[in-house]
Amino acid sequence: MKYNKLGYGMCVGVFACSLYSCSSIYMPNVPSAPMFTEAGEVYVSGNINTKANVSANLGVAVTDHVAVIANGSYVDNKSNTKDYAQKMGEAGIGYYTRFGRKNNRVFEVYGGYGLGTTSVVDKRSSTMGQAIVETQDMDFDKVFVQVNFSSEKKDALKLFGNRHDIDYGTIIRLSNMRMKNFAIDGLPVEKEDNMLIEPVFYTRMGLGKGWKLQYTNGMVFGFKSNTYLKAGYPLFTLGVLYKFGGK
Repeated sequence: MKYNKLGYGMCVGVFACSLYSCSSIYMPNVPSAPMFTEAGEVYVSGNINTKANVSANLGVAVTDHVAVIANGSYVDNKSNTKDYAQKMGEAGIGYYTRFGRKNNRVFEVYGGYGLGTTSVVDKRSSTMGQAIVETQDMDFDKVFVQVNFSSEKKDALKLFGNRHDIDYGTIIRLSNMRMKNFAIDGLPVEKEDNMLIEPVFYTRMGLGKGWKLQYTNGMVFGFKSNTYLKAGYPLFTLGVLYKFGGK
């Protein structure tokens, strides 16, 4: 197997970081990609990035083709120039199926709804220490639709004398984001909305007995040139997932 998928994903992550100044008030979470096989399977994952953005995913295959998912994320990142905090939760339902000559490819489509809150404090150094320049507080909701394309490679990688399964895939997510409340320095200001498209690429390595190590990267594109709710914060995470159950 050629590992150009992993290299391509890493290049995309670097490219995304160079394109965006991370000034958006919204930070994306890691979408679910359960790659279900049959009814009764349960998927759990956790991911983290350098911005201290912790994402968690849960999925359950209700039938052989219908599944439900739930996603959550939490960020509390502090620096000398900015404090950023965000909480977000999502839930959705969708369809999955397997196809391909070896039945090792997975197609999934999910739709759902999410709620979240974000707080940003911009700071600068002064003779008295760190001074607050501006605060931004936002409550938001989103309606999302995502399509997942995934592929499995059995015993594709030999590492430390053992062979490991390799999965890789692409998630294309479209999110209709809307500010429900927005305030700057405690005063209400004009709210923004945006349609965001979030392509995400992931690679997984099997660790045995349902456990897998996951690398994820992606980016965000906005349809509107807003001041605050816009593209930014490329996705770059490491995580672990566990899948169990089934008939």
